[in-house]
Amino acid sequence: MEVIIKPWHGIPREKIKWHPTVDESKCVGCGMCVTGCGRKVYGFDYEKKKPVVLRPNNCMVACVTCANTCLRDAISFPPVENVREMIRKEKLLGRTMEELKERMEELKA
Repeated sequence: MEVIIKPWHGIPREKIKWHPTVDESKCVGCGMCVTGCGRKVYGFDYEKKKPVVLRPNNCMVACVTCANTCLRDAISFPPVENVREMIRKEKLLGRTMEELKERMEELKA
């Protein structure tokens, strides 16, 4: 299954600095992050027995599920305030309301 990366509210995903970082000194190599990520952000280095961030732009903006499920707090992300600042700077709330309106119309059809 290939993950198709679309712009995030009109912003090309490669312009958004949001992806996990793995602290190898804390990581026990359980693979929970690899198997739990539906967007295939991670691979696994079987020699080191550690996850590797292979496709950082596949990461859903503002998602921290892998960090929340990591039993050793080995996964970190940039501050969420960076995303909130981008939302304000790019005036995304207006765009979001339009997207919401379109989705509601699709559901009615």
